Amino acid sequence: MIKRKPLSLLFALSLVSCGFAAGKPNILWIFAEDTSPWMGCYGDEVNEGHTPHIDSLAAQGTLFSRAYVPAPVCSACRSAVMMGQNQIRFGAHEHRSSRGPRKIQYPSELKLLPQIMKENGYYTFNLGKTDYNFIWDQDSTYSMEQKQRSPIPWDRIKANQPFYGQIQTAGGKNNVRNFPADRKTDPEFVTVPADYPQNRLYREVVAEHYDSIRKDDDFIGDVLEGLKQSGLWENTIVVYVSDHGANNLVRHKQMPTEGGLHVPFVVRGPEKYVTKGKLRDDLVDVLDLSATTLAWAGIEQPDWYEGQDLFAPDFQPRTFVASAKDRLDHTIDRVRTVRTERFRYTRNYKLDRILLQPQYRDHQPYTQNLHDLYNTGKLSPKLAEIYFGERRPEELYDVERDPHQLNNLVDDPRFAGVLDEHRALLDGWLSKGDMGEIEEPDAEIAFQNEGPEKWRKVNPEYEHLRLDSDGDGLSDQWEGYNNRDANDGKLLFTFDCGGWQTEGWQANPGLSNIAGFKGYLDFHLPEGKGSIVRSGLDADLANQGGSFAVAMRVTEPTLVWLSVNHGNGVTRRMAGPVSVNPARDFATASFTLPESGSAKALRLDFVSEPGTFVEIDNMQAR
Repeated sequence: MIKRKPLSLLFALSLVSCGFAAGKPNILWIFAEDTSPWMGCYGDEVNEGHTPHIDSLAAQGTLFSRAYVPAPVCSACRSAVMMGQNQIRFGAHEHRSSRGPRKIQYPSELKLLPQIMKENGYYTFNLGKTDYNFIWDQDSTYSMEQKQRSPIPWDRIKANQPFYGQIQTAGGKNNVRNFPADRKTDPEFVTVPADYPQNRLYREVVAEHYDSIRKDDDFIGDVLEGLKQSGLWENTIVVYVSDHGANNLVRHKQMPTEGGLHVPFVVRGPEKYVTKGKLRDDLVDVLDLSATTLAWAGIEQPDWYEGQDLFAPDFQPRTFVASAKDRLDHTIDRVRTVRTERFRYTRNYKLDRILLQPQYRDHQPYTQNLHDLYNTGKLSPKLAEIYFGERRPEELYDVERDPHQLNNLVDDPRFAGVLDEHRALLDGWLSKGDMGEIEEPDAEIAFQNEGPEKWRKVNPEYEHLRLDSDGDGLSDQWEGYNNRDANDGKLLFTFDCGGWQTEGWQANPGLSNIAGFKGYLDFHLPEGKGSIVRSGLDADLANQGGSFAVAMRVTEPTLVWLSVNHGNGVTRRMAGPVSVNPARDFATASFTLPESGSAKALRLDFVSEPGTFVEIDNMQAR
């Protein structure tokens, strides 16, 4: 609950009636969507002189150079900031989780920041987007809410001081198609981040983000002018911040990377509250903004808050900032990460999925370009590994020397101590509560399965909810996405169909993580033996052609067995073992299938030298 000295009801009401917030500063958040810190005030040469209004806020106030958001997607980030607490603590971690049949109610003892401000005499308003992952009461939250960001009702705002308000801007989503040609960024003069293809298309994507920021700066200029014309400027603290990184860069938005989590954060206000012309390079969690806003208003911080007053005399710089990624629209994932002074450590939980899972931006040219380059062998090995390679359980980057997170240091013995330190930091942070450990219920997953087919919901969480007409373990919908015959009844696994790379194959205990790498199912045999299993089948063996062929490649001589589970506890091991020897090309291990019955599950057993690496290109009945 909120830490506040008790007041009698009569006294509290008298304070309200007398305006107990009188003399307090006005507080205005300019909250930009999808914006990376590519402004002149951040030292960006391309936009130098092209973001004068944002730059002016920085010159007159404080610029935070290393501010990070709690999540790389809008609804989770905004939900966390409104609560002053990371989204994984109170169930707001799944993107747009209250749009389906299951409505998320945050704990009754918690309150949103605008609610606290309103209870303490502030006029509260929001113009534009809210997008919270829970059910919230509009009347107790905002005195005024307007779906459009403009026109801004300055007269109404002026008449209701002190105010706490948010004006949402389009940020990186600005349509710059008709942006004046003489103000557009020349794609030939931009630098494409090193974790993207260095081609004309991506230069245009980067240039477009610069133009989006320039257009946003124009709107921000109008906001600042409105404050001045209304006589509100001198007593108003203005905050400029974003919810996550650039919209059209697929390793920015939605990704728990430097690009996805690092945002602009600038504050300007009366010198009583904000230091003028100050550059702050300490690590900042945008949750600190919630705590700081309460401090500006003279309101004591609730005990559930995870931030601190950035301008407090006893402010203690952070040693790390933690962030989280969970389901994004239909794309299911779970990632936790910490950023320290020099390093970023990331822990991945859904290891059978590539980074570039099917998503809502798949129809965009920049996403298609990545797929086209990869499919034609023209994507660099490093980028192929990043976007389409095996998800490592852990990642560690020296972001001081490697800002685009290209070189994972997890296996580098020189950083073993650093790795252990960051593991401990993340473990300590997670020990305070992580509701992402609980998978979403089927009702919510089913809801996410609806909607545009272009989104291609291929994650295994959806599969058990779908019709599988021929019992091959792959739903009709999934087979349709991947141009397969949903009624042929043939057992076929190819591992090159996007986000669900393993096609439902799972490792038995003792085997390393299995995941597709460049279209192959791959894994290690740490102890020299192990097995993989595919359950959820109901395939008619009479329809399989009599054999099951596994195209595979190994680093050491390996013996392979196939077992078929017929149901009712009956498992039959096929003839074997089949011996597979190391070779450059894939060898085929063939197994005779029974002529009748059904296959409820398949299991492949492997015996080889400890540490043997196995790659499987495809498996098919024939």
